[in-house]
Amino acid sequence: MAQTNTSRADTDTSSKGNVPPEEEAGEICPVCKGAGFVHPALDSGQVDFSRVVPCQCSKGDLKKEKTEYLEKYSNLGSLSQLTFDNLSPKGKPTRHSERSKESQGHFAQVYQAARAFADNPEGWLVFSGPSGSGKTHLACAIANHRLSLGEPVFYIGAADLLDHLRSAFSPTSDITYDELFERVKNVPLLVLDDLTLGSATTWAKEKLEQLLHHRFNTRLATVIISDIPLERMDERLRGHLADNEFCQIWAIEPASPLESQGGLKLELLRNMTFDNFDHKRLELPLEQRQNLRQAFNLAVEFARSPEGWLIFQGVNGCGKTHLAAAIANYQQAQGKPVFFVVVPDLLDHLRSTFSPDSKISYDEFSERIKEVPLLILDDFGEQSATPWAQEKLYQLINYRYNARLPMVVTTCLSLDEIETRISSRMVDPMISLVFNITAPDYRGNVKSTRQTKRY
Repeated sequence: MAQTNTSRADTDTSSKGNVPPEEEAGEICPVCKGAGFVHPALDSGQVDFSRVVPCQCSKGDLKKEKTEYLEKYSNLGSLSQLTFDNLSPKGKPTRHSERSKESQGHFAQVYQAARAFADNPEGWLVFSGPSGSGKTHLACAIANHRLSLGEPVFYIGAADLLDHLRSAFSPTSDITYDELFERVKNVPLLVLDDLTLGSATTWAKEKLEQLLHHRFNTRLATVIISDIPLERMDERLRGHLADNEFCQIWAIEPASPLESQGGLKLELLRNMTFDNFDHKRLELPLEQRQNLRQAFNLAVEFARSPEGWLIFQGVNGCGKTHLAAAIANYQQAQGKPVFFVVVPDLLDHLRSTFSPDSKISYDEFSERIKEVPLLILDDFGEQSATPWAQEKLYQLINYRYNARLPMVVTTCLSLDEIETRISSRMVDPMISLVFNITAPDYRGNVKSTRQTKRY
């Protein structure tokens, strides 16, 4: 329907859909006279003074305002970068194994289900799987696709939602409890991340159950993300999910069984490469600069052809972890399997496998660590020296020693400070090269007192 203010001439100008030159030049729009709205014209050509509609000159601003509002309302924040465009339909890079191909084939099916849901969100879509499997990226890609279409969506983690609901009782809260709860209950598309009811308080369980029960009964589109497999979810939630016509459930596994446990998921370690390693450090004496350059060359050579063991010694901050992470990142860029882990974290992972909630058994996890083609152990010796920890580390290192499997180790200890059963294998010149980095801590003035040793 054409737009007008008080004359047919004004209607003709607006109906062409062109922005007047005066508007482009920043002058007042001749159609609405700067009001931003006009009275629409009836089919008869008469002006309908009982209604107003946006003028053509303000539609661009209104669209921008709507987009900004929806983005703010969505609560996605930095997660707005997670889209279908930067997610491979096959998931993470292959590990050149049949099992990996099957896993990626399954991920491709999940990806297609997510794309279809994003185009037409109906019912519930549930992603379950361990951290690092890609489920949050898929859910946020759905949310961002709906936003690109100008449709409202709200993303929130279950724990954050409960915190916001509790804070809404405060007199200083910007929004009341009822307002917040109603918004989450009735938004056309809700993305609820990290849902778990197992250890929640009675109040928390009740709130989440109320939310999900309402959205189930009103048939509102919902994406649910959980680390917990279906069989271990809360009984009431399982009752809703049993409706196969309304709910789609996809279990996602990581591309590599070890990937969700690896330390390279940390942003700092992912950014440690050979390109940004400062091996010159002009403030150092010539001997230390030469030593650091030699360590750099050894790491690059090992990354290109991992054979035997490479042991880096040195004080904290001398660069040994950076070089070890650079080796891991180089291997990953080549599509090669590698497992980087801080030793205390490794022991924590091993202990956690004894928990009834563990997704992997101790034997299965231990065997995979032993067999991984390239293992990188960071901060060896920083672990608590319990008999159990010593035995587990000895079993791991002895296995890889006998199997002649490549390994990189970083440590602040001298060989004399390492348990004899392990250090005797580290000094075997048939398999191992030990290099002491004499450069001091780049973050301070810590000086190394150890001498370079090669075995």
